[in-house]
Amino acid sequence: MRIAVAGATGNIGALTVAALERGGHDVVRVSRSLGVDLSTGDGLDDALAGVEAVVDVTNGPAAGPAEAVAYFGTATRNLLAAEERAGVRHHVLLSIAAVDRVEGNAHYAGKREQERLVAVGPVPWTIVRATQFHDFAAMVASWTEQDGVAAIAPLLVQPIAPADVADILGEIAVGEPQGRYADIAGPDPQDLVDMARRTNEARGRVVKLVPTWSAGFGLAMAGNVLLPGEGARIAPTTFDEWLAEQR
Repeated sequence: MRIAVAGATGNIGALTVAALERGGHDVVRVSRSLGVDLSTGDGLDDALAGVEAVVDVTNGPAAGPAEAVAYFGTATRNLLAAEERAGVRHHVLLSIAAVDRVEGNAHYAGKREQERLVAVGPVPWTIVRATQFHDFAAMVASWTEQDGVAAIAPLLVQPIAPADVADILGEIAVGEPQGRYADIAGPDPQDLVDMARRTNEARGRVVKLVPTWSAGFGLAMAGNVLLPGEGARIAPTTFDEWLAEQR
């Protein structure tokens, strides 16, 4: 199949491209750095010529809720319109587990708008909600790190390996549209603070972590909120296995 990956130069995008190419598919990379701009639509029609399926793993800039909704809304409308013109048969969207259970987070607001537009859009679709990735904890800590100290929220998550996410997206993209897919998650719940500590240690970094709910994620995300929903698809790679690759 000829399959386009929107957000192809990002971490998940690059892994998804690799997974599809291992399966023998012809992959079109869609990214602003490659001359295709979802915000304006520039280059989309040429990029999607002959494409049968699109996997959207794009991310948005850090901003407030209104800005995030506007960004994801514009990009998704442009992408879906171009897909309709090209005769694309399947739109696969990577979203976030619990995206509809968390208010007050700008990124989640943007992703909800993205899901809404896909669900009412002109292209048959599958929405795949994933839990946080294994590298999420250290990334979150890096946002606040200063002079070797980082604030981080004590979230309970059930993280999934980025490579497992890419493999699942590739598998779904070559099949028929399924609508709302089961949540995908890793095997075990983890504490975000402990994940960040262990990831930094594996990478040879010394960072003092300060658990706090004022570090970008509020109490709306406390407890079991971010865990996958009932009937989730559990990916195979554990956090420990992923961590061993970081050393």
